[in-house]
Amino acid sequence: MTDPRSFLYRDTLDPAAAQRLTADILARADDGELFLQYRKAEAFGFDDGRLKTASYDTTAGFGLRAVSGEMTAFAHANELSEAAIRRAGETMALIDPSTGAKAAAPGRTNHRLYTDADPLDLVPFADKVNLCQSIDAAARARDPRVAQVSVSLSGTWSVVEVVRADGFIATDARPLVRLNVSIVAEANGRRETGSFGIGGRYLYDRLFDPAVQERAIDEALAQALVNLEAVDAPAGEMTVLLGSGWPGVLLHEAIGHGLEGDFNRKGTSAFSGRIGERVAAPGVTIVDDGSIADRRGSLTIDDEGTPTSETILIEDGILKGYMQDRLNARLMGVEPTGNGRRESFAHAPMPRMTNTFMKAGRDDPAELLSRVRKGIFAKSFGGGQVDIVSGKFTFSCTEAYRIEDGKIGAPIKGATLIGDGPSVLTKVLGVGHDFALDEGIGICGKGGQSVPAGVGQPTLLIDGLTVGGTS
Repeated sequence: MTDPRSFLYRDTLDPAAAQRLTADILARADDGELFLQYRKAEAFGFDDGRLKTASYDTTAGFGLRAVSGEMTAFAHANELSEAAIRRAGETMALIDPSTGAKAAAPGRTNHRLYTDADPLDLVPFADKVNLCQSIDAAARARDPRVAQVSVSLSGTWSVVEVVRADGFIATDARPLVRLNVSIVAEANGRRETGSFGIGGRYLYDRLFDPAVQERAIDEALAQALVNLEAVDAPAGEMTVLLGSGWPGVLLHEAIGHGLEGDFNRKGTSAFSGRIGERVAAPGVTIVDDGSIADRRGSLTIDDEGTPTSETILIEDGILKGYMQDRLNARLMGVEPTGNGRRESFAHAPMPRMTNTFMKAGRDDPAELLSRVRKGIFAKSFGGGQVDIVSGKFTFSCTEAYRIEDGKIGAPIKGATLIGDGPSVLTKVLGVGHDFALDEGIGICGKGGQSVPAGVGQPTLLIDGLTVGGTS
């Protein structure tokens, strides 16, 4: 296997030069790094029985950052050369010189969470197209009500290296693949859609498993057929039962961002200054963990070189801590948690979630259902809107059902959940023992940057959420 670092050090840049330049340029700074990256990406879109799109691209470049106190200087270029780094160093000279102790280097780890191998080059182009085609054909043959099938397959491979002025160097090669299947079913002049996606930091071989393909078709088709039978959603305040796994995206958006260090250092989060206080119902434990093998949101090291780990945010309802990058951790007098992330070399890092989830409780999901006299069961979510500072959210359900007298009733369409994250945490009436992570499809946006992320939760019973419906 080719050394992944060879994609970073080519032409006019070598490791010794990168180290020397970084030490010289960042000598005045408290903290900072040279972040090198090489990335290749491909995507296939199969629709209406044929390949509609196919793309492939490579990018490479660096981001150079100097930090002094609260001040940050950042420059980037899509050229890996000594000359380009020197030019970027001129921007670093604009910060005030350091007057305090230099920030300590990150800790080190030998733990690998995923393979170094490049998924794109291990499978021929034709095989990837054939995979999409076979899923399309199998889905259309599954049920006469299938009117349209869309299949997308994508993969990336990124090599990053963090170089610090103190001699610290850390390298990470990051694979990421994803498969999505969307099915439109039609009956009696009505059309409804169902979808399923799966992915993670592994190679394409997992997606070529026939059992995975069959499951993707089954799940997408089942959701589409359920939605064909859906009736108008009720509206008003009612009890809501959230399914396990992907519905954790609601907690990610409505609560997770409010637990990131920058918002709390600046005092703009609903959780600011509340460490040690009760912010959630007993039994609610929420963590961020970027150290789970092969997961979409996992990172062996974050984009500042800090190893990832489990960070307890809320434990049994008590606020314990925040997710931290290096800058905000230093200014708040705490340790970084491995949550310094960036979309690419062209972006400065900020505190971001990795895999954020609520841990399992002790309740039987069937018993939680039996408690609901009248409400809804939200099994899957689509899009949503969130105000990060307040945690106020609206989320649309892609698969949901009425609950009447403790039993699942008719599927409903047009249901929207409305509320705010901090209040939701206090309204949790029960936490199931059926914890699950999502299938590996999450994308998190913040400050104009998008990064892959994971979510999860057990079945949750929540009192008094507002449901925006169609009836």
